[in-house]
Amino acid sequence: MIGLSHDVQIWLCAGFTDLRKGFDGLAAIAQHALHQDPYSGHLFVFRGKRGNRVKILWWDGQGYCLFYKRLEQGRFVWPQTKQGEISLSMAQLSMLLEGIDWRQKTIIKRPIFTS
Repeated sequence: MIGLSHDVQIWLCAGFTDLRKGFDGLAAIAQHALHQDPYSGHLFVFRGKRGNRVKILWWDGQGYCLFYKRLEQGRFVWPQTKQGEISLSMAQLSMLLEGIDWRQKTIIKRPIFTS
């Protein structure tokens, strides 16, 4: 059972990653490229070169878990930057995995009350 706590952070690795890497290779990227502790219990999201595959690495306290998804059509929406990391919310990750553009910012206009 996957049980994520509310304080889990989601780190997206900008650019592309060689998805032939497994648990240890992705953990090394999380530690050295993203400057994060791979044993922290946070999620680390990596995208392949073609853009239609992602891997998510997660330490559950007993071992690493690896989630791998391939889109049959289209590509995952990814930031244009080639290096660095981005922190996502759980809602943004959900949209990313569904192929929805999670980068769009919606401005909520508050109603103006006049008396």
